Amino acid sequence: MSHASYTLKAEARERVGKGSSRELRRNGFIPAVIYGDKQAPIAIALSTNEVTKRIHAGGFMTTVAEIEVNGETIRVLPKDYQLDPVRDFTMHVDFLRVSADSLVTVEVPVHFINEEKSAIKTGAVLNVVRHEVELNVPANDIPEAITVDLSGFKVGDAVHISHVKLPANASPVISDRDFTIATIVAPAGGMEASAEE
Repeated sequence: MSHASYTLKAEARERVGKGSSRELRRNGFIPAVIYGDKQAPIAIALSTNEVTKRIHAGGFMTTVAEIEVNGETIRVLPKDYQLDPVRDFTMHVDFLRVSADSLVTVEVPVHFINEEKSAIKTGAVLNVVRHEVELNVPANDIPEAITVDLSGFKVGDAVHISHVKLPANASPVISDRDFTIATIVAPAGGMEASAEE
């Protein structure tokens, strides 16, 4: 299931550079760039509030957006954004232009289910190695999350990417090894039950 897309209205930016970026931010806008799809990059300005709202709502990096600029609508996927470290507002966003058949690389969050059907129920600890997995997926079909079923995992087991049922058209960026997503480890103080050595 992918997120519904949303629309952002943008102004084209004539001037680029530090001075104009500062002026934009003072006026409640942030500079952004749309690039990719073998076309020239477009410098735009977006409402800071709108973008910050989208980022805080979650799923920002995995949701295709439509940007309306100069009377045309451009489908994009956020590639990167910078937050002001002090005031927590958005400073800049890079968007990648996408079409229906574009393949994109996104970090998709990992969700774990059925912990109570694994050794975690008896006190083991889930040690998450990767909270996100980088996948190659079609731009119009980005999964919101990948789900890892922990049923039957015992202490000392590792959950590898091969244990995860990925959507049909998604493939992990790391393809040369069966990498670990999480391990199930004994708690620091030892297990309650007498563990067989």
